[in-house]
Amino acid sequence: MFNVSISPHVRDKSSTQKIMLDVAIALIPTLAFGVYHFGLNSLMLIIVSAVSCVAFEAGYEYLAKKPITVFDGSALVTGLILAVNLPPTATWWMVVIGAAFSIIVVKMLFGGLGQNFMNPALAGRCFLMISFTQRMTNFEIDGISGATPLAVMREGGSVDILTLLIGNHGGCIGEVSAIAIFIGAAYLLIKKVITPSIPCIYIATTISVIAIIRLIQGDGFDANYLLMQVLSGGLLVGAFFMANDYVTSPITANGRLIYAIVIGVLTALFRTLGSTADGVSYAVIIGNLLVPLIEKVTVPHPFGCKEVIKFKGGKKNG
Repeated sequence: MFNVSISPHVRDKSSTQKIMLDVAIALIPTLAFGVYHFGLNSLMLIIVSAVSCVAFEAGYEYLAKKPITVFDGSALVTGLILAVNLPPTATWWMVVIGAAFSIIVVKMLFGGLGQNFMNPALAGRCFLMISFTQRMTNFEIDGISGATPLAVMREGGSVDILTLLIGNHGGCIGEVSAIAIFIGAAYLLIKKVITPSIPCIYIATTISVIAIIRLIQGDGFDANYLLMQVLSGGLLVGAFFMANDYVTSPITANGRLIYAIVIGVLTALFRTLGSTADGVSYAVIIGNLLVPLIEKVTVPHPFGCKEVIKFKGGKKNG
């Protein structure tokens, strides 16, 4: 006796709620270190960001008479990722504005979870960067300059590798400690929430292009400098927590390869030739916008066919 059923036949116990919970758990180490390093104002910003995102999504769905979906955890994760990318000197009202843009404009107005065309948290961060540039680039704590490692390197200086690993330097709340980020990334990989393909290709491409640009400019090859590039700024956070977003990254194997290379090249160009010291957020967002095109050109052929069969006007072509 056989049971005959329609596809899909491969199932697992994953759900949106479970995946989002795993991402939130993975963000705890880097956010916790940010609070320890920068103080209680950082904790306040994290709470405001998370609560605002959940409230805006629930409020929008209530007013629009749509099912309340905040319990799937996606709004919470958006708030946490937005908090990761905030300077510890940000104000609460800036966070609320960023959360509103992330949830209402980028996510809900385009149909909610699964319909957004770019990562909502990164869109909110970039919106704040454009709107409040001075505040979003101010890393001064208690009157002491908190220059980021990338800013130091851009001026020709260097940063101790151990300092970058531990996170004893200026920067955004959730991007300073490489060790904390690696712990969260390991959790996601072990739980199989993400795969290592996009992060590895993204990081390798970024460093390779930076090395090439330095050689062209006559700066020579410096392995220590390239390692500092990996461990500083938002590269690790972007690779493990943003570039792998299920909604805004390609679903095809070749598409994921192209996508990772594209955002890696863009990040390297922004860091070396652009006016911004980091550029990860902008690179990932541009990559998100290119995903429909990338998926279109990387659609696999049906088994046994030499080319994709296209239909036009009800007739088969090719």
